[in-house]
Amino acid sequence: MSARQLLRVHPAHRDDIGDLVTRRPLPGPACPHVGAFLFLNHHGPQTYPPGNRGLPFGPHPHRGFETVTFILEGELAHTDSAGHESVIRAGGVQWMTAGSGIVHAEVSPAAFKRDGGPMEILQLWVNLPARLKMTAPRYTGVQAGAIPLIGGVRLVSGGYGGATGPIDSLTGVFMSFVALQPGQSAVFDGLEGRDVFLYAARGAIGVGGKTLPEWHLAELGAGDSVAIEAKEQALFLFGHADPIDEPIVAHGPFVMNSADEIRQAYLDYQAGRFGVAEIVEA
Repeated sequence: MSARQLLRVHPAHRDDIGDLVTRRPLPGPACPHVGAFLFLNHHGPQTYPPGNRGLPFGPHPHRGFETVTFILEGELAHTDSAGHESVIRAGGVQWMTAGSGIVHAEVSPAAFKRDGGPMEILQLWVNLPARLKMTAPRYTGVQAGAIPLIGGVRLVSGGYGGATGPIDSLTGVFMSFVALQPGQSAVFDGLEGRDVFLYAARGAIGVGGKTLPEWHLAELGAGDSVAIEAKEQALFLFGHADPIDEPIVAHGPFVMNSADEIRQAYLDYQAGRFGVAEIVEA
């Protein structure tokens, strides 16, 4: 097997949303996207006091891609215009296919706003090919106990170590988040011809003798495997996907293949064709 090497590292830029600590490694000045992986917001870590206002993500639309949200600390209440509703707790994941159009809200449950507590959330946007951009919206929320754990690898979608993740990706995306102690490592193969996503959320990690610092995104070379070692106690996102060799036209909450499709998305949303998401106090 040929191992992928760390070519370049891209820092997450601080871009707070009100009182919500936010770092954004993707898109960045030198890295607009990593193949099918389009956008990552890293919210927190921070501790909310009692009587807080919670997360600020009230009802808003999406079309043309998927969101994958990792709740590392705290809780996240989800509602959407397709009728899905859940509260996902620490260690869980929610995977939403916006497809043809959805309105959703991601807010803090009433108990969290009342009592406060630690909060850290990662949200990743994953592109859909043209043939699936107008697919029916769907949503899966998974609590921590339903996510297989293999040697520090929490398997969200795809196969690893004989296990299969609970999410069935429309496009065969492999997705995981990995927690390692200093000196521990994880090896991933089957990467030939795939777009590979690697972000160090907590602690520094090593790839091929080079270091990916905390809060940095990796740009990897070609190869069919990668070995990742924890330099310190670390948590990172690792995923891979087939390339989508199509134009990417993104504007606001929509990701399509042309400016005309973006304009149509706005028209459809403004006409109420995405439906309505009501915030439910959980």
